[in-house]
Amino acid sequence: QVQLVESGGGLVQAGGSLRLSCAASSGRTFSAYAMGWFRQAPGKEREFVAAISWNGGRTDYAEFVKGRFTIARANAKNTLSLQMNSLKPEDTAVYYCAGAARPFYYSGTYSEELDYAYWGQGTQVTVSS
Repeated sequence: QVQLVESGGGLVQAGGSLRLSCAASSGRTFSAYAMGWFRQAPGKEREFVAAISWNGGRTDYAEFVKGRFTIARANAKNTLSLQMNSLKPEDTAVYYCAGAARPFYYSGTYSEELDYAYWGQGTQVTVSS
């Protein structure tokens, strides 16, 4: 059973930075699967934030985070990260790490929830104005 555990959330002022991490437990080969970040704000549906291919060679971002957020992975450590800079109050949400369902596969922007089979419990990010 794959487990994904996020960390690094917290309270930050607008314009500040946070770095989220996601640790993947053993259960399948982390380096064979694309990974993604999603978020869910209060009263809203969960939305795509960023995705990265299994080898890190390709990344995709939602328009509203381009130029501010960076997704990265360290396959040797089974970890995924999301560096978030220039944070805005509208970035306030619970952020979820997700693991792809298919190995060695990356199509389009990999932004659909159906592309992912495993989810973490989420970490809260709050940006004050």
